[in-house]
Amino acid sequence: MIGIVPHRLLFACWLAMALSAATFGQAPTAPSGRTSEPAVSSATPSVEEIIARYERAVGGRAAWQKLKSRVSLGTIEVPSAKLSGTVVIHEKAPSKILTIIIVSGSVFRQGFDGSVGWAEDPQDGLREQSGAELAEAKRQSDFYSPLDLREHYAKLTFAGAEKVGDQDTLELEAALPEGGPPDKLYFDAKTGLPVRLLGQHHSPDGVAQFQEDFGDYREVDGVTLPFMIAQAGGPSSFVVKISEVRHNVELEDGEFAKPAVQ
Repeated sequence: MIGIVPHRLLFACWLAMALSAATFGQAPTAPSGRTSEPAVSSATPSVEEIIARYERAVGGRAAWQKLKSRVSLGTIEVPSAKLSGTVVIHEKAPSKILTIIIVSGSVFRQGFDGSVGWAEDPQDGLREQSGAELAEAKRQSDFYSPLDLREHYAKLTFAGAEKVGDQDTLELEAALPEGGPPDKLYFDAKTGLPVRLLGQHHSPDGVAQFQEDFGDYREVDGVTLPFMIAQAGGPSSFVVKISEVRHNVELEDGEFAKPAVQ
């Protein structure tokens, strides 16, 4: 999950690549935030107002800056294929991430060490990322992504009020620095929390459109995180459910580096 969801709004984006060896059906969409704060003050809110409410909804700048690392544990479910597995995510400020997925005995890994992005899976082996895929990895690795939304995009434009399921949302159209179709970000009109992301995912197999829905928001150490992310589109659809989050864990820089070729 760009970087609007703080597990890296953007860690599940690349999971479609990791599971690209199989073709699955559509996953159910996720419910969204349950916290509340006053609704925006005008019928046509500014981009800055929407972003400011989002930052407050996820805990605020001071709370986020107290955190230096995060370890998240959870599960991944692919309902149409009746598959499930485990997910482990290690994140370290300012821009390091390692995600490990184990499904049916197969291990998928992706990392970013601050400059080099890499992926390893049973189908493609170990490879280094480049181009648009690397640009995605850089955005997704931003530990403080909720505070840096403006920096992730070349331009943010208010696109109107939209219904997402039974929720009223405010849509931002987000132009990517590397070009291509813009991302579309949907924030709950009442809570300010992210509800949905529509965008593109790049992999060696090409470009896939995807939809991510976010829900089961919980507060951990003063910040609010989605404990469920559902992705549909491209070669796979799945649901990630986080069961445990720990902050300020000692993580060695070396674990994020591209593994040496055996």
